[in-house]
Amino acid sequence: MRSILLGKKSEKEIITFLEDINNSGLTAEQVKIGVDIMRENMAGIKIPDAMDIVGTGGTGLKTLSISTAVSIVSASAGARVAKHGNRAASSLTGTADTLSHLGVNLNVKPEKIIECVEKCGVGFLFAPNHHPAMRFVASARKIMGKRTIFNLLGPMSNPARTKKMLVGVCDDDWRKLMSEAFNRLNAQHVWVVHGHDGLDEITTTGLTNVSEVKDGEIRNFTLDPREFGIKIVDLDKLKGGNPNKNANALMNLLDGIKDPYRDIVRLNAGVSLMISGISDNIETGIKIATDCIDSGAAKDTLQKLVTISNE
Repeated sequence: MRSILLGKKSEKEIITFLEDINNSGLTAEQVKIGVDIMRENMAGIKIPDAMDIVGTGGTGLKTLSISTAVSIVSASAGARVAKHGNRAASSLTGTADTLSHLGVNLNVKPEKIIECVEKCGVGFLFAPNHHPAMRFVASARKIMGKRTIFNLLGPMSNPARTKKMLVGVCDDDWRKLMSEAFNRLNAQHVWVVHGHDGLDEITTTGLTNVSEVKDGEIRNFTLDPREFGIKIVDLDKLKGGNPNKNANALMNLLDGIKDPYRDIVRLNAGVSLMISGISDNIETGIKIATDCIDSGAAKDTLQKLVTISNE
């Protein structure tokens, strides 16, 4: 792995390596070591006590920009969010696509990202700017056209080395694998989630499997949105589209429109605020998130992010 990220392996050798790992089955220790090596080769940034809200993608479900909205709402409530993300690969719209369409400048220096977090609670860490070594595996991954260990390593390798995270995975087998790896990495408080519908978020279409990593222990359980007053909806109600559609939906959300998108964002934000330490429990977190949306605080946070990132 180390020699691959140093550019010392050929495309054929990289494909063989990745295929061998896929065929033999990933272990938590392999993932942990992979994150360590990713961190060795990344352009890091210091943002104390920051958290991340991120997903592996790869669901093929093409939903609205959920983690992006959750990051903005969480920041408006006082969380410090170092949002790590990229443009869409297999989906229609990635975090970077949505934020860019809304006017956020993605290509900024680390000092500007830190300023964004300090002044509005959220900064965007554009993955290509922080993981230049990933260019060495890009062509091999494209040729393979399937999930590899790097689909796990990317979300786990936040350049700010966040120890608090809400991470969604597209495969339930990855949930336990990733949580075990996070525990080996001494994560402070992390939820790894997988919706029964395949969503890499806490879903509102049904149940969500959760692996919580906290204080050196892992707790596995199932979350039902109805326990928090959130109605079950059809997945079609959460479908997204191109960057314009997702950006418009996000703005409608921040303007207070009440729909299923708002509910899934409120639920995920409630959990993220609990993880960040802003709230003591999910119920309180949901209430805080709802108040931030309805008061206009979340919209103000986005507007500040746009302004500061372009100064």
